[in-house]
Amino acid sequence: MIFSLNAGYASLFSWLGALLMILALDLGTSSTRTAFFDEQAQRILPTTAQQTYPLITSTDGAAELEPAVLLGAVRHCLGQTMRAFRADPGLRSRKIEGIGVSCFWHSLVGVNSKNEAITRIITWADSRCREDAEKLRLSLQEREVHASTGCMLRASFWPAKLAWLRRTQRPLFGRVKSWMSPAEWLQIKLCGEAACAIGMATGTGLFNPAKRAWEPAMLRRFGLTPEMLRPLSDEPTPVGAELAAQYPELKNVPWFPGIGDGAASNLGSGATRPGLAAINFGTSAALRVMKNSEAVRAPFGLFCYRVDAERFVIGGAVSNAGNLRAWCVQELRLSEDNAVLEREMAARPEPAHGLVVLPFWNAERAPTWDEKKRGVICGLTQHTTALDILQATTEASFHRLARIAELVSGNNKAPKFIVSGGLQKSPSGLQRLANVLGQPVFPNDEPEASLRGAAVFALEKLGRPVPEARLKNPIRPQQRIAKLYALEREKQRQLESLKISS
Repeated sequence: MIFSLNAGYASLFSWLGALLMILALDLGTSSTRTAFFDEQAQRILPTTAQQTYPLITSTDGAAELEPAVLLGAVRHCLGQTMRAFRADPGLRSRKIEGIGVSCFWHSLVGVNSKNEAITRIITWADSRCREDAEKLRLSLQEREVHASTGCMLRASFWPAKLAWLRRTQRPLFGRVKSWMSPAEWLQIKLCGEAACAIGMATGTGLFNPAKRAWEPAMLRRFGLTPEMLRPLSDEPTPVGAELAAQYPELKNVPWFPGIGDGAASNLGSGATRPGLAAINFGTSAALRVMKNSEAVRAPFGLFCYRVDAERFVIGGAVSNAGNLRAWCVQELRLSEDNAVLEREMAARPEPAHGLVVLPFWNAERAPTWDEKKRGVICGLTQHTTALDILQATTEASFHRLARIAELVSGNNKAPKFIVSGGLQKSPSGLQRLANVLGQPVFPNDEPEASLRGAAVFALEKLGRPVPEARLKNPIRPQQRIAKLYALEREKQRQLESLKISS
């Protein structure tokens, strides 16, 4: 990693006032990241590490990870981060006060009595259980389930995945002694013990966020008991076992249970108070607002999760975002040089391509959750170019977020949107998003919002104050172009309403 001299000194001086550090881990669908953060929740850049890994996919909708591969990536990143820590005398003199973890929501792994993974990690993107989700909707009232769990009865969540596993792999399903998120499994492997955070349980579809407890009716449906799940707690456990032996500096450091990456993204971007919304646009994308309330309910089609015992997040996620860009680059033979693509896309500020796209390469989620629909590119002619398709698919994902924003806002004033994720690297993409939303967007100072959110969560639980986000450098919509995009969004609605069989 290369730093400019000025940036390096600025970072150095900001670290000098920090007396403690938080180790943060962000377990993502496509990569793991680790880094240290200071007591102001500022990332110590030289300690950042990242390791990518492939999803195991298939034509029937599989999207899995090998547990050993994820564990190996975590060990690799921790090794790099700890080497950076040990190589810097200034860092070595500071106390590591806690460990925070963000992990991709809605994913599960089954383990045996020795906590060995006997299934792959079935991620949120795995849609092989679409038929099982549909059967659950026929036998249960989805609106009632949504009201009690904050989750839809769809392929993304545990109920449909458990039903699919029980139907297609009954012997394996019967051998599972415990079900858990990847965050809990990794903590057990590294530290010997783990709890399930409220901010992780809430994304399963088996948890009642109002009661802050597992939903008995949903557990009974799949023959589960609370004992087959990790204990619910936001309290940390001290680092022991393998991790303490390998890194004595971490022995007995409180490891806080992993929270969902969506909740962490809000914390890391600073979208934690009224009037602010977090947009994360990476492999997938989501829009969320955080609320402090005794009881919160989301509009049908959106989610309502807990961050912890005091706070909720409401919003919607889409499965097709940066992954579509990657698909376009690979399959349409576009330039892999991001600078080249950025220049080309910046020269195309308006939707002049004549295409309408349903961006459903993966089974789509909010706001309509039609898991049977497949991707559609409407309006192709011999004049259509690969860049037209890239632009149209990008805009199509933005339109999904705009529709979620409409539902989140209701009749209220639109929130201010803080944007994180890979989109931050694209000025033209940020401008296009502002034009599609018809509202200003504020790039997040910290590109790794979920990673920072893991650190913020740990700091909060340790009683350390975290500075509020300062909004600056807004990217404002170009009103004439914004009106064109509003018309394009209506075309997408009309196309989606057609009965098109796949």
